[in-house]
Amino acid sequence: MSSGPAGTPGKAAGSPLPAGRKRDSVGLPAHPIIKDIGEIHSRLLDHRPVIQGEIRYFIKEFEEKRGLREVRVLENLNTMICETNDQTLPKCEQVMHGDLNEVLKRLQAANHRILTLQQREQEERKLQTDTLMADEKQRQAHWEVFMKDQHNKRAEVDEEHRKAMERIKEQYAEMEKDLAKYSSF
Repeated sequence: MSSGPAGTPGKAAGSPLPAGRKRDSVGLPAHPIIKDIGEIHSRLLDHRPVIQGEIRYFIKEFEEKRGLREVRVLENLNTMICETNDQTLPKCEQVMHGDLNEVLKRLQAANHRILTLQQREQEERKLQTDTLMADEKQRQAHWEVFMKDQHNKRAEVDEEHRKAMERIKEQYAEMEKDLAKYSSF
């Protein structure tokens, strides 16, 4: 039971009867009337059962529509995958094989040209090396001939020098004799 203002016992809040009494204005007990009012109140003002029914209906519709939408999406995906497997993939493979074969032929041709150029370059290097070696051998042979020739010329010059020195010695020896002859006079 509720009390009036400032905690004093008296009328219940919202009730026309004093606390502890339940009667209507005619004097009949208020219990069946309250029960009827409660039913009317729950039918008019309490919308929970209706709202719960609407919520259940909404959830059911949402799940069904969502399920159908997801089924449609999955069917579309399946269709796209089948089309890709049946049409796009074979086309891509054909194009790829054609292009790869062409690229492979070009690479083989380029590889062949490079090998040919490398062989030519190796042949030219070998030819240059052989030419340089032959020139080196020829220079070495010329140098040996030159050195022998120089040795022989040196030997000749040395011999001529020795002979000239002997002649000069003889000439001076004769001159000394002549001088000694003339000085003794």
